[in-house]
Amino acid sequence: MISSWYYVAASVVLFIVYYRKCRECVWGRCKNTSSLQDRVFIVTGANSGIGKETAKELAKRKATVVMACRNMQNAKNVISEIRHQISNGELIPMELDLASFSSIREFAAEILKNFPKIHVLINNAGVYRPLRDRAFTEDGFEIHFGVNYLGHFLLTNLLIERLKESAPSRVVIVTSKLLESGVVDFSNLNGEKCLTIKTRMNPFYSNSKLENMYFGIELAQRMKEHNVNVYMVCPGFAYTGLFRHVKRSLYHYILFMPMALLFLRTANQAAQTVLHCAIEPSLANESGHLYRNCELYEPNKQFSSDIAHELWEKSVELTASKETAK
Repeated sequence: MISSWYYVAASVVLFIVYYRKCRECVWGRCKNTSSLQDRVFIVTGANSGIGKETAKELAKRKATVVMACRNMQNAKNVISEIRHQISNGELIPMELDLASFSSIREFAAEILKNFPKIHVLINNAGVYRPLRDRAFTEDGFEIHFGVNYLGHFLLTNLLIERLKESAPSRVVIVTSKLLESGVVDFSNLNGEKCLTIKTRMNPFYSNSKLENMYFGIELAQRMKEHNVNVYMVCPGFAYTGLFRHVKRSLYHYILFMPMALLFLRTANQAAQTVLHCAIEPSLANESGHLYRNCELYEPNKQFSSDIAHELWEKSVELTASKETAK
């Protein structure tokens, strides 16, 4: 006789499968499969996670994809992996370390020398480090502020004239729903006050995602007359290597497993809204908005144009960047 536990276990498994399928239905997929031949896309952090899947989907559509990665060997390995599945498109690995202003400037100079057109810049790369690591960029900035926000701010502004020349063009900025718990404290942008704070989540990560949102709002305003559209994207909670620096015990993984099965997206599923904002023609007049699940998303947060402008001016000062969007 089959144990009643078998029926209980089977019912639980069926419920999880059914619930996940229901979740997947609302996550959305990019439905546009048009050819992107002769169009140039730059994807930061394209050697893993969401960036890798975005590059793969673009290549599938015959795009030219510059894979901007810190580790060139990893980038080449990913290209080899993609080529086992997809022969379309052009995949070009280029070195970019967003924790180094000099690397960003060198990368931008190479791009401007070799690519007469840039149609879409996808600011995807991100880092998450525990507070105890006290991690900083090469230029002395708190790692989340420096990489997730400030590095992409500098990169975008170094390339903005080429994007304007290539119009209609786009900038896609990957942020997160965690921006809703972020703050922009101009007296603590670099983590001067809170590096010893004890909390499960790193507040500077949330802050950097809010800063990305403000960056997109201000950039969209400045690009209104230049046909460069700007989209912010929350890709959703996904299984990627973002939290690889966070040490967890086996006990934590066991507790986390049910939530992962129910709520965690694959990297490809998370890439769909990024892709949607990068290529969907119907978004041509929708610049300056946040997207989630391939549709407009209204965050539980009020945004101030004054803060967006002040953050922009402060970022110009911190990056010593003369090449800024106007």
